[in-house]
Amino acid sequence: MIKDFGKYIIMFVVLVLAQVLILNNIQFSGLINPYIYILFILLLPFTIPGYLLLGLSFLLGISIDIFTNTPGIHAGATVLLGFMRPGIAQLISSREIIEKGNTPNITQLGFASFLKYTVLSVLVHHLFLFYAEAFSFGGFFETLLRCTLSSIFSIVIILASQFIIFKN
Repeated sequence: MIKDFGKYIIMFVVLVLAQVLILNNIQFSGLINPYIYILFILLLPFTIPGYLLLGLSFLLGISIDIFTNTPGIHAGATVLLGFMRPGIAQLISSREIIEKGNTPNITQLGFASFLKYTVLSVLVHHLFLFYAEAFSFGGFFETLLRCTLSSIFSIVIILASQFIIFKN
């Protein structure tokens, strides 16, 4: 990770700016709002220490919170994702891939494994984010619909970015 430090700083800045300046302004009927800034957490190496993963997750989430005036909702969702990420990685990939220190991208994991990894991660993040934002179960099904549609849209954008960046 040290040798790729500059790459991760650029990725952090680009994803935060893309989320804040472009994607936060995209809303279809108030139901779909894509959140792709979590791609930063998804693409960190498997061998990153837990404290660093959680620290970077918090920094990413609080950066989005600062720009969007949300009181810690994104920070909570990203820290939860950072906490759950090692478990999700163990569910979807073999031990050899994780121990080699590979970065979890579409070329290293393959399409099927990366899709499972992305879907589980996005659902964990979005479920926490949307229910923390609603802060009630009064509109349970409407919030679930928003979460589902936003997750699908976010997953499509994340997969498209992988195909653009890591084309073979």
